[in-house]
Order: sequence, then structure tokens, then C-alpha cells
Amino acid sequence: MARVPASRYLAAMSEADPIIPVPKQRKPDWIRVKAPIGTAFSETKNLMRRLNLATVCEEAACPNIGECWTKKHATVMILGDTCTRACAFCNVKTGMPRAVDPLEPEHVAVAAAELGLSHIVITSVDRDDLPDGGASQFVKVINALRRNTPDTTIEILTPDFRNKAQAAVEAIVEARPDVYNHNLETVPRLYPTIRPGARYYASLRLLESVKRHDPTIFTKSGIMTGLGEQRLEVHQVMDDMRSADIDFLTMGQYLQPTPRHAKVEEFVSPQAFKAYGAIARAKGFLLVAASPLTRSSYHAGDDFEKMRAAREAKLGKAATAA
Repeated sequence: MARVPASRYLAAMSEADPIIPVPKQRKPDWIRVKAPIGTAFSETKNLMRRLNLATVCEEAACPNIGECWTKKHATVMILGDTCTRACAFCNVKTGMPRAVDPLEPEHVAVAAAELGLSHIVITSVDRDDLPDGGASQFVKVINALRRNTPDTTIEILTPDFRNKAQAAVEAIVEARPDVYNHNLETVPRLYPTIRPGARYYASLRLLESVKRHDPTIFTKSGIMTGLGEQRLEVHQVMDDMRSADIDFLTMGQYLQPTPRHAKVEEFVSPQAFKAYGAIARAKGFLLVAASPLTRSSYHAGDDFEKMRAAREAKLGKAATAA
């Protein structure tokens, strides 16, 4: 991996303002969103109910659901709506999941066709109860989409498949999604309290292994801010991601979904997100999305096109230089 010129990194560092704390009693104006309304929103919701599909938009209480569903963009959450983990930030319910729905892959493909999606994001709950962690269901969904909506590009956001065979990830890579996303979520120091069922370096190795098996697949990862992380810790996570050859970094503000979840330690200002973005770009990411409302699948289709164009431009420059 090419080294980033020191002058470029220092220029980005000079833009970095300190994270600006805001009183935790109220959300700042920049994190407020409009309530979901409109016919398209209702149609998207009804389609998901008819096909018996869960969405991370609903289950994780995403603040962007109104905007995305009005545009008929929904992130499908496969393998049910019940997770075997209990992460302190996540609103998805925890418990004993139901059996895997064999019709789910075809239902996802029907949803993609009816919504007219040119790009679809597929995520899942953690399924530690399954021998492969649910990897085979990701493969079936990818294959169903390729059969039924061959022009739709596919982005997956998988769990870490912890303690599962490496073959689980390899099987998904062989199905060739266009983007493989797995979120690190936070800095290593906070894993014991925020993501206790996961391991930071295991997640990094997963993403690194995707690139090792198929360098043409875009890799993507994201972290939340406002959980008590320090700025230099975030910079180190960026460095770790680049060492794993991750293409795309997303950063957004953590919002406490219920009183029983981890508290918001601070609201990070849009100016601080802009500074983080400048530093990340200086470190060599192909694409960076950093703002209070950024989420993994927010504007994913547009970002995919930007990422593809950025890689083509990068390859073109390399060919010219050669």
C-alpha cells in the first residue's frame, strides 16, 4: 500500500477541530430529522410486511428511515429479527432466533424487483446458533438476486462469524457481492462494554481476508462517534483499516435507542466530522462518508457509484504513471 505524503496528512490534521460536546439532555439541531410520511413510505413498509422481511431500518431505529423509505430504499435484514448478541448500542432484540426461512432469498429478490433497486444492501442479525453463522443464507440471497435482478449491484453487511470456520467468509466472497461491509463500530478500548461479544482484531482480519481472496470486491467498514472515544483512537482505527486495505469508511453519530442502551457521551459537531473526513481521505481511503447522520447503508447506491469511479480514476492514473 502506497504511503500517504506527510504534507497531505498534516494539511488534513490542521483542519481538525476538537470534538465539541453538546449537553446530553437534548439533541442538537443537526441530528434532528423529519418524521416519515407519504405514500411511498407506506408502500415500502407494506411490501416488507407482505414478504415477511425484516429491515435494519426499523429494527435498529435508523433516523434516516423517513428519507430512505420515501425513496423506496430499504436495507433488508436476513436471518430473522432476533440476534444472539446483546451489543450495548444496538436496538435489535436479543434472544433465541427462529428457524431460518427457506423462502427468504427469493423474497429478497422480489423486494428488490418491486422496489426497482439498482443497488441493494443486505445485512443480518448475528446467528451464533448456526454452524456457519448464517453465511450460507447470504450466499443464497446473493444468488437469488443475481438470477432475478441481474442488473442490481449487491452490498452485504455481515456479522463477524466469530468462532466459525474461515470457509463461511470464503463462501460469501465466492458468491461475489459488489461490496463487502463489516462494521468495527467503535475503538478497541470500548469493545468490552459496547461490543462485548466481538473482537476488534478478528473483525479486521475478516475484512482483510475478503481482499486477500478477491481484491476486486470493495470493502467497507464504519464506526460510531459519541461513545467516549478519543480523537487519536479514531485516527488509529483509520490506520488499522487502511492496513487491512479497506476501501470505504463511514462515520456517524451514535444515538441512544432506549434508556437501557449505552449513553451518548457527546454529540460530535458537523465541523469535527468534516475534520475526521479530511484526515481519513489523507490516509488513503477510496471513499469517506462522515457526518452526524451517516449510517452504513445511507446513500449506499450513490456511494457505490462514487467508489467505482474513484477506483477507475486511480487505476487510470497508475496506468499513465507506468
